[in-house]
Amino acid sequence: MKTIAKKHREELDLHGLRVLDVLFRERSLTRAAQALHTGQPALSKTLARLRHFFDDPLFVRIALHMEPTARALELEKPVRALLDGLQRLRNEQIHFNPGKSSRTFRVFTLDAGVIVLLPAVIKLLLSDAPGVRVRAAQVSLQYLHAALEAGEIDLAIGEFPQLIPGIRRQKLFSGRHMSIFQKRHPRLGPRPSQSDFIDEQHVLVTAAGTNHPHQVAERSLEEQLSPRNVIAHVPSFTAAAILAKHTEAVATMPGPVAAVLARELDMQIAKTPIKLPGFEIAQYWHERFDRDPGNQWLRSVFNTEFGSGRRPPPRK
Repeated sequence: MKTIAKKHREELDLHGLRVLDVLFRERSLTRAAQALHTGQPALSKTLARLRHFFDDPLFVRIALHMEPTARALELEKPVRALLDGLQRLRNEQIHFNPGKSSRTFRVFTLDAGVIVLLPAVIKLLLSDAPGVRVRAAQVSLQYLHAALEAGEIDLAIGEFPQLIPGIRRQKLFSGRHMSIFQKRHPRLGPRPSQSDFIDEQHVLVTAAGTNHPHQVAERSLEEQLSPRNVIAHVPSFTAAAILAKHTEAVATMPGPVAAVLARELDMQIAKTPIKLPGFEIAQYWHERFDRDPGNQWLRSVFNTEFGSGRRPPPRK
């Protein structure tokens, strides 16, 4: 190993180790900056300090990627081991008391999760953990794995089959799609026939290019409906429901979302009379944070409210 000049030793800090770790994973300054929620100029300055510290380029550009040098490859496992050790030390030293904690948890979920999951969870926090906050953090789906691994996202909730290496998963619930429309719709009742449903006008929620699990259902709807009967494509379930409320159109969406929006907007809800794929909602976290007391507590909250740990309804 090369001798490190004494005057440079103080330059290696925890942030620098994290930057190295993310660069090993991303092989791109742009993607690394996004994963670390920092600007590329700031990241470049940190990389320059690391190069000076180790007296090595560490990463060199080859085509569109930043590839590690031989010296950098020697550092990859020690850096990861050190960061994992620090995380384990933090987990073992910090006792999580939800009633006294002021921790902010970052949860990644799509708009359906915000509508269905967060109201019940926030209500519970206000009574049992008044200082705890939940932030519905948003990252690109292609960076979700990296954000979970880095601890920038504590928990992801939804249907994300692409999350595999190093990710733990716990099923919460499964379901089917439902349709909502005006409560006094002139042609549709609570049990519309397949032909009547297909003949109506429809508002579709567009998930193309997002890897949203609803994308499969959207494709199936488009295959079974006439293009002239699709009056609009909108980016969210709430927008689809509001548009359906003010027209005679039908909006189809995951059942739990449909139930909430039908109740809040005073609309009719009905089983969708055409075949659509089901869905399964789970919570995901990285194995690095499996033993983190706060993460364990948050997972137990979602599992108690929506999963296998759900409390039975009170007897009447």
